[in-house]
Parts: sequence; structure tokens; C-alpha cells
Amino acid sequence: MLLNINQENPQGRLISQVVESLRQGGVIAYPTDTTYGIGCDIFNPRGIKNIYQIKQRDARKPFSFICADLSDAANYARISNFAFKIMKRHLPGPYTFVLEATRIVPDSLTTRQKTVGIRIPADNIAMAIVRELGHPLVTTSANLSGETPLHDPIEIESSLGRKLNFVVDGGIRFGDPSTVISLIDDRIEILRQGCGDTSWIDQA
Repeated sequence: MLLNINQENPQGRLISQVVESLRQGGVIAYPTDTTYGIGCDIFNPRGIKNIYQIKQRDARKPFSFICADLSDAANYARISNFAFKIMKRHLPGPYTFVLEATRIVPDSLTTRQKTVGIRIPADNIAMAIVRELGHPLVTTSANLSGETPLHDPIEIESSLGRKLNFVVDGGIRFGDPSTVISLIDDRIEILRQGCGDTSWIDQA
């Protein structure tokens, strides 16, 4: 179902409708500050299983997730003072920061090294969904694994709509995926160059 939500002032009634679906194991497509993501409730095993099937993704490759803010992120990732300063400076924004996971994170969302990817996008719709849900939302690009990410919600509805509970229409998003940066052991390592600028790293 295609659901149009106002980007500047997301309608609470519609956000609640989306969140109720997530709590029941639903999977949605939604806008971020880079491109569209596909997501589910990180604590709903059915939703996580569904999202792996929809993406046709190797179960050994975990997904990142979206947190409401740094205080929320600290429940799921071990954030050192060094990492906190960097994340506070660049979030919300088009970055995924990789950190050591805490025990609360489901095993299906951590790597073999027990790390997680944390996103806090500068997007009103994504943030409204996460805050209403009360805990993080899985995030992965809106496409099948290995294919080009889709930027238009109408295309997403046409391609994946039968497999999704909602396609949240926040307009066309032409951004590249987020820049992925590891902060493990207080060392900065670019794992994927995306939307987020990395020129600041030389001065960090």
C-alpha cells in the first residue's frame, strides 16, 4: 500500500498506522536523507525473517538500523568518548557508524565480530517512525540484493509492493547510500564511501 506522508510535518495518524504494522512483523519502505530504505522492527523475528526474504540477501550479512538519537544508540552500541564526539558532530546525517554491539541487539543483526551499523538520518519521516516505535528500525536500501537502489516510491510499489505492508511516499530521493565508517577501537576507517562527506577525517 502506497501511503503519502508529509515530509515537513508527518501526520501522526499515518505514522501510528505504519508503526502498528511494524509491531506485527510488517516490512515497510520509507524515505531517509539518502535514498529509500526497507525496514522492520529490530525486535520482531518475523519481520527480520521477512526482510531477508524480500531482499534475497545472505543471512550472514546483517542489516544496519536507525536509532532516534545518540542516547538511544548507546543502548545498542558501545560508544566511547572518541566515537561520541564524532557521531555528535555528524549526526543526524548521511552516515552509518559501525561500533561494537551491546547484548541487547538480536544476533541476526550483528556481524561475526559482534558489531552493528548505526544510522540517525536527517529525515523527519524516518525519525517520526522510530520515535513512535520506541526502538530502532532495520534499514537497508530499497532493492533486491545486488540491484540498483530504487529512488521513486511509485517504482518501489511496482517492484516490491506486494511483499511490503507499506510504501511510505516521501517524494523521490536521488541520494547515494550512506557513507559507512567504522569507529571500532577508536580508529576511523571508511568502509563505504557514499553520500556523507569524509574530508573531515584527516582532521579528526
